[in-house]
Amino acid sequence: MPVSQATLLNFASKAPMQKSAEVINFAKASLKQTAFLSHSHKDANLAKGVQAFLQAEGWDVYIDWEDSGMPDSPNRETAERIQAKIRDLNWFLFLATKNSTESRWCPWEIGYADGVKKYENILIIPTSDGNKTHGNEYLELYRRIEVAEVGGYGAFPPGTRGIKISALAPL
Repeated sequence: MPVSQATLLNFASKAPMQKSAEVINFAKASLKQTAFLSHSHKDANLAKGVQAFLQAEGWDVYIDWEDSGMPDSPNRETAERIQAKIRDLNWFLFLATKNSTESRWCPWEIGYADGVKKYENILIIPTSDGNKTHGNEYLELYRRIEVAEVGGYGAFPPGTRGIKISALAPL
């Protein structure tokens, strides 16, 4: 079952203000799980919700617009910095919303991640806005984070049951 956008907005309302680059550096030094979050900037509140939700599971999530080192306007340096973060962090997460699937950057990011990350370390977060579940057919190629039948959230390969988020380790 997809993650409700209302649930993510609820997590976002409790999220602390942070600087992603600093948090990620600390997380890596502490051997915590780290993830790059691909999302549309139009979904900033949903991204903060994913970040807060996964932080409660022991992960730290990098969000590019929280990184003060990013250029003000997207350019080649932006692309290179995003590529470096995707390679460097344990996980690649794709927040599937109407905005991200229509974005120009998000499909580029998952295409890049597919070329440099292990398949098992790419996770899709399908969302539902109450009317529709979001995601394109190519997103069905990857494991997804969804609501588990027994409660909580799990990572699921297409067509199967998953394991708890907190039990995931990068391969």
